[in-house]
Amino acid sequence: MVTCSVKLLSNSATVLTINLLSSLQVLSGCAIIVRGQPRGGPPPERQINLSNIRAGAMARRAAQGQPDTKDTPDEPWAFQAREFLRKKLIGKEVCFTVEIRTALGREYGMVYLGKDTTGENIAESLVNEGLATVRREGIRGNNPEQARLCELEDQAKSSKKGMWSEGGGTHTIRDIKYTIENPRNFVDSLHQKPINAIIEHVRDGSVVRALLLPDYYLVTVMLSGVKCPTFKREADVETPEPFAAEAKFFTESRLLQRDVQIILESCPNQIILGTILHPNGNITELLLKEGFARCVDWSMAVYTQGAEKLRAAERSAKERKVRIWKDYVAPTANLDQKDRQFVAKVMQVVNADAMVVKLNSGEYKTIHLSSIRPPRNEGEEKNKDKDKRFRPLYDIPYMFEAREFLRKKLIGKKVNVTVDYIRAATGPGEGTPAFPERTCATVTIGGINIAEALVSKGLATVIRYRQDDDQRSSHYDELLAAEARAIKNGKGLHSKKEVPIHRVADISGETQKAKQFFPFLQRAGRSEAVVEYVFSGSRLKLYMPKETCLITFLLAGIECPRSSRNLPGGMQVAEPFSDEAMLFTKELVLQREVEVEVESMDKAGNFIGWLHIEGVNLSVALVENALSKVHFTAERSAYYKTLVSAEDACRQRKEKIWANYEEKPVEEVVHVSEEKERVANYRPVYVTEIADTLHFYTQDVETGGQLESLMETMRAEIAAQPPVEGSYSARRGDYCIAKFADGEWYRARVEKVESPAKVHVFYIDYGNREVVSSTRLAAIPPAFSTRTLPAQATEYAFAFIQVPQDEDARADVVDCVVRDIQNSQCLLNVEYSGATCPHVTIQFGDTKDDVGLGLVKEGLVMVDVRKEKHLQKMVSEAMGCTAAPSFSLSLPDI
Repeated sequence: MVTCSVKLLSNSATVLTINLLSSLQVLSGCAIIVRGQPRGGPPPERQINLSNIRAGAMARRAAQGQPDTKDTPDEPWAFQAREFLRKKLIGKEVCFTVEIRTALGREYGMVYLGKDTTGENIAESLVNEGLATVRREGIRGNNPEQARLCELEDQAKSSKKGMWSEGGGTHTIRDIKYTIENPRNFVDSLHQKPINAIIEHVRDGSVVRALLLPDYYLVTVMLSGVKCPTFKREADVETPEPFAAEAKFFTESRLLQRDVQIILESCPNQIILGTILHPNGNITELLLKEGFARCVDWSMAVYTQGAEKLRAAERSAKERKVRIWKDYVAPTANLDQKDRQFVAKVMQVVNADAMVVKLNSGEYKTIHLSSIRPPRNEGEEKNKDKDKRFRPLYDIPYMFEAREFLRKKLIGKKVNVTVDYIRAATGPGEGTPAFPERTCATVTIGGINIAEALVSKGLATVIRYRQDDDQRSSHYDELLAAEARAIKNGKGLHSKKEVPIHRVADISGETQKAKQFFPFLQRAGRSEAVVEYVFSGSRLKLYMPKETCLITFLLAGIECPRSSRNLPGGMQVAEPFSDEAMLFTKELVLQREVEVEVESMDKAGNFIGWLHIEGVNLSVALVENALSKVHFTAERSAYYKTLVSAEDACRQRKEKIWANYEEKPVEEVVHVSEEKERVANYRPVYVTEIADTLHFYTQDVETGGQLESLMETMRAEIAAQPPVEGSYSARRGDYCIAKFADGEWYRARVEKVESPAKVHVFYIDYGNREVVSSTRLAAIPPAFSTRTLPAQATEYAFAFIQVPQDEDARADVVDCVVRDIQNSQCLLNVEYSGATCPHVTIQFGDTKDDVGLGLVKEGLVMVDVRKEKHLQKMVSEAMGCTAAPSFSLSLPDI
């Protein structure tokens, strides 16, 4: 028995008034702990032991680390006495008298329920219920209070109350279970149903020790979804983190020794997670709202009462900057309200986690979906090393499906954007690329969170953060829950099935492949397509889903302003309104589903035809908006009248490309065409190469000095810093430098790569071709690129002559021309355009005799009869030539 009787030394009463929010704990049937009102922090505790009575000792667990000690069970009626006091006193105001203080500081006295000693005497109530005995050996006959205790004890005995009842009280001893063999099975067996419990101890604000009823399991429970500041112990010294004591007091004052219900929700790593429900509220939400706790992701997923409530409570504390959030700065604190939340139109989907939107102001903005990661390929670097070009959209598993999900759901639609955070720009690190600044937001349409929908289909994963990283989605818990569902259902990236493979043939610029596809596309009539990219107002890249191929598509019937682009001869300057035309096309068709009619194909393998979107002909739309002119090839199409009508209307209004238009009389045009004559404007050139097709390449004499100077400087730089042999990886279309047979370096362009040992190059300043090993190639220094000096070799063909079809006859002509004009200076005049290059007449530099007429007179070639009126004089002269030579040509030996 625990003895609580002491000698009464003073009749004076010390009164401590405690409001309903103060904490009070019952240690046993004759000992309680009281606290005063908090002032600037948790108030000090004070233990009061009841005088003159004794109650049974409570059960005690064996000391940890001492194998000789054993668990001590309850004494009979000890727990009932404690429970009697707990239910009567917890949360109530009390006053007490201190009768004695021992040398060790223990205080003994009487406790009264209420604000003064007129209230219920707690010791008398215990004795009256038969839950405590009176310490009669210390009683004095002249003390009425002690006499009253003896009287009450006699009444309890006669009434056989409590410990005075028959049976000895063994049935009142609890079978306390301090450990659970399999905590996870125990938690699962409860099926997340609320169970009654008493909170016996509060370790910190979010960890308690609870007695589960009616089976008396004593378990440690950590609150799901939150974490409070803790007490760190180092070298037997306990150091509280900021606000740890305040958080502990907050929980103690509301839960300690209260009757509660607990939902045991999960048990990861032997840690029991749960939610404590009290009639006055949910302590988890209260801790967050008052700034005593923060949300934790790892246990938030098991919280059963609605994770959004916890996030809202935490958000409230952050906004008010209370307690642990006193120095908090929101990720979007520097943004105006209009920049945090806005409505925008989706114009383009980038990969599977970003999109380009158009604001109401007309400004374009790239938005990244918060806290998600698009599909990625662990073996991406391996793929990049292969000869096949790596295409993330088609080569990364599920990237195409993710992009298509977003495209079909969002393109052209208005969405609600809520900016969650701005991810700062990062520089390149070891193995990681550089990223620009990113605006990360939650995007919704029709109440649906797009990121959550993407994750739930297994087409994206959720990014994990450090616990103190607040830059995350405002709906992060929903994303985690969606990912958990996708994993459980084996969807998308989490599927055990084979990943989908997209074999998409890119025939853009592949003339031979384009020729194979052309008949099918032409016969198909209107074919479905998706616009993948817009190069300019009239040049697009299309994905043909039925044929699973990518094609370059040119709009028929119009002549659109050309955008700036790199050409072999240098940078092409953009024409007026080219950007406006491209923007118009982008807004109308980019990533939209369209229908195309393929009519023809050009020499570069680009398909030409008509594109329709929702009944709108894009060619007509461009002309109607004064962003394109009608091309003469439209005359044979069914849309010609519509195009001409739209062009006339824009021309009359003088809009955009027609702003400076001045109508000219028809007579003037006819007059000019009738009097057009051949213009002879011969200029000096240097013939550098004669091809087997009888085409030839020349350099302008005027720019010859610049080329010589550039070559000397380039070779000197290369000699000073020789390129590393084999370091250059050749790709078709790239400009480079190549070492010729003479051991010198020349500028070149890669035309074909058969293997590293067989690379076809074209020497851009001389016109000759060669097959070389990649070890004889190197990257062209930027100072000597075609931007500094355009390619100097220009291709031409002879005018007014027919090239022999017979190979031997053609070879004789080529040999003759090579001996006479290759590596010599001549005079050249452009006569008319050809399919691949201009057709020219060329004269010997000294005699001014025409080389082409000489070939005709020698009977080596036939005359090509042209129909143009202004060329008839030259045709007649060629036709009148006889076989007798009028000047010497070096004919090959027969």
